[in-house]
Amino acid sequence: MSAKRQKREILKKKLLTKNRLVILNEETFEEIFSLKLNLMNVFVVLTGGAIFLIAITTYIIAFTPLREYIPGYASSKLKREATELALKSDSLEKAIKVNNAYIESIKKVLAGDVEVAKLNKDSIKAAELLDEDEVNLKPTSADLKLREQVAQEDKYNLFDKAEAKVNLVLFPPVTGHITDKYDPKTKHFAVDIAVPKNTPIKSVANGTVIFADWTPTNGYVIIIRHGEGILSVYKHANSLTKSQGDVVRTGEVVATAGTTGKESTGVHLHFELWKDGFAIDPTTFIDFE
Repeated sequence: MSAKRQKREILKKKLLTKNRLVILNEETFEEIFSLKLNLMNVFVVLTGGAIFLIAITTYIIAFTPLREYIPGYASSKLKREATELALKSDSLEKAIKVNNAYIESIKKVLAGDVEVAKLNKDSIKAAELLDEDEVNLKPTSADLKLREQVAQEDKYNLFDKAEAKVNLVLFPPVTGHITDKYDPKTKHFAVDIAVPKNTPIKSVANGTVIFADWTPTNGYVIIIRHGEGILSVYKHANSLTKSQGDVVRTGEVVATAGTTGKESTGVHLHFELWKDGFAIDPTTFIDFE
């Protein structure tokens, strides 16, 4: 124990023994600077300096823009651009999916290979088919009481206004005799209207022309996209007055009636109406005669 204590005393003496750091002029040996210190002071100063340098370096790396110059750290501008690109790519992916679905719908319109939608004339929406045997449509006593109460309240309602449920009014493209009616059983998803040659064919509503060209089987064809997912198709035209991408208004002439030379029924307009990729009966919404 005495030997260990003696060693500690020697170490303590070395650490606390005062020394002088002197800076002399080499030629004149004149003392320029002197400093009294011991090993303990030197150790404390070096340790404190090292801790200070580590703290400053950590702060610079973590909280200042200088970290961008350190290899391995991404810049804030790069992160911001990467985030924007990720958002744009996600939006583009959704837009591509919608566009592909729309293109497939147009292909079905041109090919005529689609299912038939049953629509409600008042809302132009697909009507749900209900089995009356499975659904009990008879009102209960509570329903009858509520209906009577509502009818009594409506009797004195001065602000009750009737609103039309039709979201879109369609203008007849031509007027004439229907020679071939809409028949989904024979895959005739259109009505054929007999008209004189060069009769103006008009747009049924405001919209944008998405297809306007000559086809081998249907002659000149023009397809117009309207609101609420509705497409109108005009086939067997003699000539077109609008091109793809043109914006048309209700009743504006888009083509003239004629014949491609392949129809046996003479001059007529082959008119189709589509809703969200489903064929619908045009006579449900348009009076052609």
